[in-house]
Amino acid sequence: MKLVILDRDGTINADSDEFVKSPEEWLPLPGALEAIARLNHAGWHVVVASNQSGLGRGLFDVASLNAMHTKMHRLLAAAGGRIDAVFYCPHAPDDGCACRKPRPGLFEQIGERFGVELAGVPTAGDSARDLQAGAAAGCEPHLVLTGKGAAYRGQPLPPSLPANTIVHEDLAAFAGFIVEREAAFKKAPSP
Repeated sequence: MKLVILDRDGTINADSDEFVKSPEEWLPLPGALEAIARLNHAGWHVVVASNQSGLGRGLFDVASLNAMHTKMHRLLAAAGGRIDAVFYCPHAPDDGCACRKPRPGLFEQIGERFGVELAGVPTAGDSARDLQAGAAAGCEPHLVLTGKGAAYRGQPLPPSLPANTIVHEDLAAFAGFIVEREAAFKKAPSP
């Protein structure tokens, strides 16, 4: 199974320091939905792993979160793509859970649900904690320079990022890299 794990806020949709709390505030980043569709059309299953501490902080409820995801799925379907599942941590930062990134709990849940080993599974996000969580579960970390990742544009990567992090301008560039790398691998002559 070809699997990609994506962060949500700042990677697929615009992030907000005030939290994305409603479907009206959930706005896809330019090219992000088309990027997911490109991955799907190349045979990749796309799953989201997202911290949603706004739930634990009481800023929005599960019905609002579900409405945001309904909008995401609807817009994505219109772009010819799909997300197979959304995994989220509902806890506040001080709750000490195992699922809040940078801990790998969400990734481990995804591996269990889909019955796959996560070693080498590409994961893309806009923050160090996204990539730390993925790397701790064995995933290949990819940083997108959108959302919080925009602060890294033109800067040396901080030591908080996993050493093998691959950097992309945005989700479209990440999707292009994944699809083109796979195509090149298939064309490579066998030893």
